[in-house]
Amino acid sequence: MSAPTLLIIAHGSRDPRHAATVDALRARVRSLRPGLRVEAAFLEFSAPRVPQVLARLAAEDATEVIALPLLLTRAFHAKTDIPAVLREATARHPRLSVRQAEVLGPSPLLMDALERRLHEAGLRPADRPSTGVVLASAGSTDPEAIAVIAEIAREWRHTGWCAVRPAFASASLPRTEDAVRALRADGVARVAVAPYVIAPGRLPDRIAHGAETAGADVLAPVLGPAPELARLLLRRYDEARTAPPALLTA
Repeated sequence: MSAPTLLIIAHGSRDPRHAATVDALRARVRSLRPGLRVEAAFLEFSAPRVPQVLARLAAEDATEVIALPLLLTRAFHAKTDIPAVLREATARHPRLSVRQAEVLGPSPLLMDALERRLHEAGLRPADRPSTGVVLASAGSTDPEAIAVIAEIAREWRHTGWCAVRPAFASASLPRTEDAVRALRADGVARVAVAPYVIAPGRLPDRIAHGAETAGADVLAPVLGPAPELARLLLRRYDEARTAPPALLTA
């Protein structure tokens, strides 16, 4: 019996860098597990959309799909948008079994990817005691998602950075520039901004602008197709494959 198809579901963006990053991540996942069929689809703005890809899979007589939200926190898209799209698709294609995997975060692999990007931006282990980090995420109106980001920042602080503060590009406060300035006011010698986002786009650009405006010393790249991220996608896929089937509820 063939393995279920892995369908990576990204939000989508008008910025072409977003789709290019998702495609690069999909290619990396494929390279880690040759033979696994890996597709990507988007909720909006980019093509192909989720219903289109599921219709194509059904037409090709695929029977099982694991839909994996390319999301770092369990907020509105994971709780509402994606289940609704998947329910509609399975109603149209009843022979296609679709189960939704968990979101990516939190995970030690994501922390490893953040560390990788800070290293690529020029920081070294010896810089940790004198460096404060702004963990800059996209932001959400979902209290659960905000609490997760705050907890990640607290845990990351225990790995040797002199301080770690959460920040948000939208919906929540503080903004990236405010967090950078707060660390400066606390006397932190060096401030680094670590975008906790997967792909470039409007909100990551807002994070970068905030870092530049406030005079951050280091701005790490977005997570992108980091090898840790690709491994995490496969981990979530395997977890969903072995978990008891769950209904796509509202």
